[in-house]
Amino acid sequence: MWIVKHRNIFYGVSAVLVAISVVALLTWGLKVGIDFNGGSLLEIAYNESPAPTNEEVSEALKSVGIEGSSVRPTGETGYIIRTPFLSPEQFSAMNLALTSGTHTFEQKRYDSIGPTIGTELQTKSVWAIVLVLVAIALFIMLAFRHVSKPVSSWKYGLIALVSLAHDVIIPVGAFSILGHFMGAEVDTLFVTAVLVVLGFSVHDTIVVFDRVRENLKMNHDKKIAEPFEETVGKSISQTLNRSINTSLTVVFVLATLLILGPAVTHFFVTALLIGVIVGTYSSVFIGSPLLVTIEKMQKPQVEPKKKR
Repeated sequence: MWIVKHRNIFYGVSAVLVAISVVALLTWGLKVGIDFNGGSLLEIAYNESPAPTNEEVSEALKSVGIEGSSVRPTGETGYIIRTPFLSPEQFSAMNLALTSGTHTFEQKRYDSIGPTIGTELQTKSVWAIVLVLVAIALFIMLAFRHVSKPVSSWKYGLIALVSLAHDVIIPVGAFSILGHFMGAEVDTLFVTAVLVVLGFSVHDTIVVFDRVRENLKMNHDKKIAEPFEETVGKSISQTLNRSINTSLTVVFVLATLLILGPAVTHFFVTALLIGVIVGTYSSVFIGSPLLVTIEKMQKPQVEPKKKR
């Protein structure tokens, strides 16, 4: 199977993507939303055109004592305004300042989260991702406990963990880049997208691993001496169409939502889209070939014993 034969190329592609993601995270970090950082977020659309300029909106906020705010245009007459946490009195004063003169607006969205709750959500989100990764690895170790040759069951779990870490790092790195250039924020919706991607990715990984297990058992029962590399390659070939077709179906749906869906869901859909593509790639081109790599790494330790 060409995927197994040229696995080092796919390892290299993943290494480059992970390196770019890590560099982006170290350079720009993540633009954290109010879910994690605390604060208030208001999205408005002015009913008149032309709408007030960005500078006029910023000055209106400063006139009522709201400092440290950011104003980002959206659409033709809209703005997304992010401020520190606002009390009800401050929120009312801000609304009055924004409607000064002849300008009126429609409030599209308003969210406000205190800093204590934001920190708590951030901690719980990190723990949720870590616990999911560990639980999936343990489940795979248990599910493949009867597979001991030529690769032990715990190594299946370890490979799945490496693949899933790959599936987390790249979307997070992508959002670091999107946050720097397009203002994409990491919030609870992003964490939800990552958890969905982990479940989707591990499903594809288990499908291939399970076919490897079935082929190993069949070879053992029929006393077929087939190299492990060929068994893995055959297993990938048998499941490749299913994995690609399933992923393409999801990608088409997400692409439609990205194009036709409301603007408020664009970054959430983008996270899912990146995650599904990366997850499918890792399941087919990284996870299963790693079985062969580990099996070959074990050979120098096993072959000398056979010569004695």
